Amino acid sequence: MNRYCLLLLMFLSSLCVNAQVEDDSLESPPDTVKMGTYIISIHDINFQEKEYVLRFWLWALYDNVSFDLAKQLDIPNAKSIDEQEVVAVDVVNGKTWQLMKMRTTMKQNWKVGNYPFDKQHLVVHMENTIFDKNRLVFIPDDLGSAYDRELTLDGWHITNFEVGVKDKEYTTVFGDPSTNALHSEYSSFDISMDIERDGWGLFWKLFSGMYIAFLIAMVSFGLQVEELEPRFGLPVGGLFAAVGNKYIIDSLLPESNTFTLVDSLHSITFFSIFIILFLSAITLYIYHQDKISLSKKINRISATAVFILYIIINTFIITSALS
Repeated sequence: MNRYCLLLLMFLSSLCVNAQVEDDSLESPPDTVKMGTYIISIHDINFQEKEYVLRFWLWALYDNVSFDLAKQLDIPNAKSIDEQEVVAVDVVNGKTWQLMKMRTTMKQNWKVGNYPFDKQHLVVHMENTIFDKNRLVFIPDDLGSAYDRELTLDGWHITNFEVGVKDKEYTTVFGDPSTNALHSEYSSFDISMDIERDGWGLFWKLFSGMYIAFLIAMVSFGLQVEELEPRFGLPVGGLFAAVGNKYIIDSLLPESNTFTLVDSLHSITFFSIFIILFLSAITLYIYHQDKISLSKKINRISATAVFILYIIINTFIITSALS
């Protein structure tokens, strides 16, 4: 009798195991949500505050009626969602179509290394706050997504636009008591844009003061070697003007630990003006040694060498930033 009971117990156990395996194998795939966007405008680009404002249309096409784009949408890299208007909700061929108009203030770590010839990569990450990737995944509407061709960015132009999806991993399950996992993953719908600044106009506005300061310092080479006060006064005045120009430009940019184009051009200008002062001192010393013709010759050679080297170095630095 005990033997029959044991066999029956083993048989029932195997049935339970097989049923569990079958349930696991039949686990339903995650729901899919087709997401698309149309960019209306990008404006209020602010380097100091590290932000910009984006206005766009957003739509979703899905089967799961428990999904609500307006209530469950999260943009992790946004400072704020300023406007979120549901324009239309409809059912088409058994699928729910939801259309929204949005305005967000986005966070952005601006790359200022080549400012004002900078190129920026803008990304908007969108996630569902309720369902992880095992229950819901996004697929991009590549054909329907675009940006307004009449969109004008003052001083910028768009070089690339695309939408895509990826998985975003978090090293937490946000306290979910139904799982023992140590991390969670959510499907992310991403809008990516590359913008490039039309920098030459801004370049001359920003750096004209610096170049004028250098030219003022260069004027000292045209004076008589023995004219002490203007020979040293002009370069010193030019140096102060160049320093002031740098402070003005720095006030427009966020703090950066890297050596930028702005830093490079001003450093070369500071060093060149210092060289002018040094050469003026050398020629004055030689002049007082009664070597008047030699001092004038050194003065002419110095003026030519400093000017040519300054132009060459500036051209190299600017060309490197443009490439």
